Amino acid sequence: RLGLERADTAEKALSVIVDLLEKYGQGGNCMESHMAFTYHNSFLIADRKEAWVLETSGKYWAAEKVEGGVRNISNQLSITTKIDREHPELKEYAKSNGWWDGEKEFDFAATYSYVNTARMTTSGGRYCEGYKLLNKHKGSITSEIMMAILRDKESGINMEGGFMTTGSMVSVLPQQPNLPCIHFFTGTPDPAR
Repeated sequence: RLGLERADTAEKALSVIVDLLEKYGQGGNCMESHMAFTYHNSFLIADRKEAWVLETSGKYWAAEKVEGGVRNISNQLSITTKIDREHPELKEYAKSNGWWDGEKEFDFAATYSYVNTARMTTSGGRYCEGYKLLNKHKGSITSEIMMAILRDKESGINMEGGFMTTGSMVSVLPQQPNLPCIHFFTGTPDPAR
C-alpha cells in the first residue's frame, strides 16, 4: 500500500518496498487467530509499462523484471537465476550461512528456501496450478479469465479451510495513457463471491 501511495512507477514502488523492508523488517502473525504463523512476502508490482516480481526473506530480497509472457506468485519463492535487482548483501549472507558456495550460479529460490526449483512448475500446488492456468490463456487473458483463475478452488488458488484466501485483485492497465486503468477487488474474504 505504501508503494502505491509513494511511487508513480512499478520500479519506484519496488524501491519504496525494499527501503521499508531494510529499515523496518517484516513479520507478525499472518492470521487473526492465536496460532503463531508467519511468512515472508512476495509481490507482483506493475504499471502501464513494466512489471516486477519482488520476493523477500527476512530483510533480504531479490527482484525480477518481467520481460514477457505470464508470471505468478504463490506462497513460495519463484525467482531463480534471473535477478535484476537484489539486496546488496544477498549473496554474501547466503555464503556466510553455508547456503551457497559462491561458485555455482546463484539461484535465489533454491538458496533461500526448501523448494526444489526444478519441480516448481511441474509438481502440484498453488504455484504450479496458477502457472498452468495462466499459460493456458497466455496471449488472451481478459479480466474475466483472470477472475475465473482467482476463483478456482480445485487448483487451490482460492483456498478453503484453515487458511482461506482473503481477497483478490484484478487490474487492467492499458499501455495507452489516455485509457483509464480499471481495478476489481473482492468485497468479501471469498473471491468466488
